[in-house]
Amino acid sequence: MTDKEIDRLLKSAGTADHALDPAVAQRVSDLVLPKLEPVKPLPSAGVLAMGMQAVFVSVAIAGATVMGFNGLHVLNGAQGSLIFWVMGSLGRFAAGSAAAEMVPGSKRPVTPMLLLTSCIAGFIAVFALLFHDYRMDRFWFEGVRCLIVGLGFAAVAAFLLWLIVRRGMVVRTDAAGMAIGTLAGLSGLGMLESHCPILKSMHLMVWHVGVVLLSGLAGYWWGRWLRRA
Repeated sequence: MTDKEIDRLLKSAGTADHALDPAVAQRVSDLVLPKLEPVKPLPSAGVLAMGMQAVFVSVAIAGATVMGFNGLHVLNGAQGSLIFWVMGSLGRFAAGSAAAEMVPGSKRPVTPMLLLTSCIAGFIAVFALLFHDYRMDRFWFEGVRCLIVGLGFAAVAAFLLWLIVRRGMVVRTDAAGMAIGTLAGLSGLGMLESHCPILKSMHLMVWHVGVVLLSGLAGYWWGRWLRRA
């Protein structure tokens, strides 16, 4: 096709009659307009993140209240301060990451995968620094119980967090699911640190941290399933 032929084609397209049939326009209006409803604007990302942090903290405290605060009784001031400071800091990033997924195009404070990896590495480092009892007696018996209890409360937190996140326009459900799962896992970990009196290093690094890992991965795969549904 020559340049002149392209010019003629563009000129003819500009002069063509593009009038819309009024009957077609009316049918479209009759189908679309009755379904339109006013919507409320979402709160700011900061407000949404604060709401998610409130869920994260509330479920952890409620779980420890039901199960007992035995873990807090065996931690000294320095241990408890470092553990819960790291947990709160990571929870803040997780909540911000989940809130960002509610609005397409929002800037993420941190990617969900990096967030989950940081949580796992961070708590393994903290537990390795603070506790040096590497005995393996009753490893499976004590550990599986903590894992199940921690995941149970993480599931409660995940459900409540999803009620918040679903109000937004979630495009990357896998990323949102991982952010929710990670924050929920931190809630389950917070409950365990408040409740569980076992300070064996491997117990903490495998079973307690495992709650965050499994919860984050479960959120990711759940999000992928939603994306395909």
